[in-house]
Amino acid sequence: MAGQQKKQGADEAEDMPAAALWYEGPGRAALRSARLPQPEPGMAVIRTLWSGLSRGTERLVFRGRIPATEYERMRAPMQEGDFPFPVKYGYAAVGLVEEGPPEWMGLNVFCLHPHQTRFAAPLFRLTEVPANVSARRATLAANMETALNALWDSGAGPGDRIVVVGGGLLGLLITYLAAGMPGADVAVVDIDVTRAPIAKAFGARFVPVGEASGAGIGEADVVFHASTTAAGLTTALSLAGLEARVVELSWYGDQFVAAPLGQAFHSRRLKLVSSQVGLVAESRRTRWTHARRIRKALELLADDKLDLLVSHEIAFEELPEKLPDLLAPGASGLATAVRY
Repeated sequence: MAGQQKKQGADEAEDMPAAALWYEGPGRAALRSARLPQPEPGMAVIRTLWSGLSRGTERLVFRGRIPATEYERMRAPMQEGDFPFPVKYGYAAVGLVEEGPPEWMGLNVFCLHPHQTRFAAPLFRLTEVPANVSARRATLAANMETALNALWDSGAGPGDRIVVVGGGLLGLLITYLAAGMPGADVAVVDIDVTRAPIAKAFGARFVPVGEASGAGIGEADVVFHASTTAAGLTTALSLAGLEARVVELSWYGDQFVAAPLGQAFHSRRLKLVSSQVGLVAESRRTRWTHARRIRKALELLADDKLDLLVSHEIAFEELPEKLPDLLAPGASGLATAVRY
């Protein structure tokens, strides 16, 4: 009987060769065993090397702040469970192909998959990581894709005066892309002066939020707002020039946010534009697929300076314990790379 129980336990272990992070309730997460389906033609099994923790979206998931109206639209491509809880969520996994077609074996790939030690995925969901991009840095691919889409939505071009309000991960990735355009004058406005060295390394000025009005960065051609605060949105609108475009990148979940749409908003004919990565920007949609966009996002990560954005590294096994601090409002740092 004991031998039979031992064999049964071994069989179960073979059926559950992976562990995954689940958000189980407001402020609570746990690791659960995960079964991998037998890979079928057109699929691969990936051993995860790193995953990226989204401090914006996953904070809202962790706190149960996803609005009921957005439950379906906010589903991650390979999510399990349903909002609000329990839910297996995440969308920035980088791993090594262990099983699959011969041409895929041994490749590092990016996949929009939750935090999990090993997983099976259709090949069409995998994107090869370029040889000149580290697996750790490739966890920024989804954020870079969002930044690229935002730049397209903005219509910004060479020589423009560009302001980024909110120097978090997304804001700094937009800064990096915008500052690479010839003649662009880019400034980052943020309350946290520790972001200044990164902004400067990316070729932009840093302006503390209290000095923004007198720093000569008003009358901007394009303003990006990524601070997720009403005060930041107010600042963004105040720095926009006549008929300029303000691209709103903050997602507030179930919160209502006051916006100063009185004063000079109408007389200055400002344009407040949303940017959402679920759709390719309208200016590119007829030519760019999602697959082409994520490939380009990964290519754009081939710069060692972007490692400055990964401020925290944590072991996968520590996630349930560390998440309350990592996802707390106002938590320090930028990107968190989860190590497997």
